[in-house]
Amino acid sequence: MIKVVTLLFKRPDLSAEEFRDYYESHHRFLGEKYLSPHALKYIRRYPILAGDGAETPGFDVMMEVWFDNYYSMEAAMADMSTEAAQRELAEDEEQLFDRDRTQSFIVDECESDLDDVDADELADV
Repeated sequence: MIKVVTLLFKRPDLSAEEFRDYYESHHRFLGEKYLSPHALKYIRRYPILAGDGAETPGFDVMMEVWFDNYYSMEAAMADMSTEAAQRELAEDEEQLFDRDRTQSFIVDECESDLDDVDADELADV
């Protein structure tokens, strides 16, 4: 499984509520439009402060896009790289993001199935 993880930052003039509302009521549909033929999942993760005095993680939403393989990811990127798609995405992103701060990376996932873990066997680890 290949994932594209992107840390996105809201424009400074938007509140967290305005940012999330616009993303979920408008911008996400552009993501779905271009990603749905190729991706398995398109997830937005908004940080929740852990408690009093908790530091913010420094980003406003972590976006994950899951792909079966590199070929699917490359096909999605090709769809989003057309001149029309770039124009449509950029115009909408200007309403929402501080685009200069965006950080994106590709990760390969390794997952532990905790249902299969025997706690007694791990006692000496």
